[in-house]
Amino acid sequence: MRLLWLAGDDAALDEGVTELIAVATEQGFPHWRAQAAIYRGWAMVKNGDVAEGMSLLRSGAAAYRSGGAELFVPHYMALVAAACEISGQVEESLTLLNDALGIIERTGERWLAAELNRHKGRLLQGRGYYDAAESLYLKALGIAGEQAARLWELRAARSLARLYREQHRPDKARDFLAPVYASFTEGFHTPDLEEAKALLDELG
Repeated sequence: MRLLWLAGDDAALDEGVTELIAVATEQGFPHWRAQAAIYRGWAMVKNGDVAEGMSLLRSGAAAYRSGGAELFVPHYMALVAAACEISGQVEESLTLLNDALGIIERTGERWLAAELNRHKGRLLQGRGYYDAAESLYLKALGIAGEQAARLWELRAARSLARLYREQHRPDKARDFLAPVYASFTEGFHTPDLEEAKALLDELG
């Protein structure tokens, strides 16, 4: 499920969730049912069914944590945070991201650290806190580089480039994004690389 979410393949994610629900129900795995509810709720919010999707997403996340699981909790909190952002609940989104970052520091589950910092930066940028956003994007870029997490690195560089574009610094924006984009040799049809290419074309 996480790979389909990363790829942004909504159709495949929905199909996978349906299969997961069927298996979880048949085998009696509440843990899997909770994960399926999280992803289905996220997909619903993303596709415009915000109220019902948020309800399903929250209940799935609560059910997952009620079993005592800690693995992937920051990821699921990030999905709730993203859904809150879509529904206009920015303050709650920031709180969830801060909590998720705290869990990462406590547990050492750092695979999502770069993306959480980037997401927090984007929310702060939307509120006009440009210096704080820039610091978080640079932090995300550094973490992604250390982890060789190229997708997170691309997203962080793209967010940083957008910030610099808003500040009328296109050269600096290009300097950060162009080398990261150039490091890819495949996957150019994916949304992340298409967005990066469009931004580079806009920057000239």
